[in-house]
Amino acid sequence: MRLDKFLKVSRIIKRRGLAKEACDAGIIRVNGVVAKPSRKVKEGDIVEIDAARVYLKFRILRVPQGNVRKDEASSLYEMLEEKRKWTEE
Repeated sequence: MRLDKFLKVSRIIKRRGLAKEACDAGIIRVNGVVAKPSRKVKEGDIVEIDAARVYLKFRILRVPQGNVRKDEASSLYEMLEEKRKWTEE
């Protein structure tokens, strides 16, 4: 499954278009390498999202064949690290 579709199906990013934009901006890495939205992901891959206000690091546990129900989405990955970034204005 493509990275952008996995991010949408797992509900880590709400829309596939936003996932594609995040990949194009270079804020998503798979196994330490900046990833394109078309990159194929597999079980065991480590994904990092380093956005302006949040840092997420998770391991892919299962890659579904298609869409999954909302209550099953969190079973697709294991969160390894999650940090909220706060900026002083």
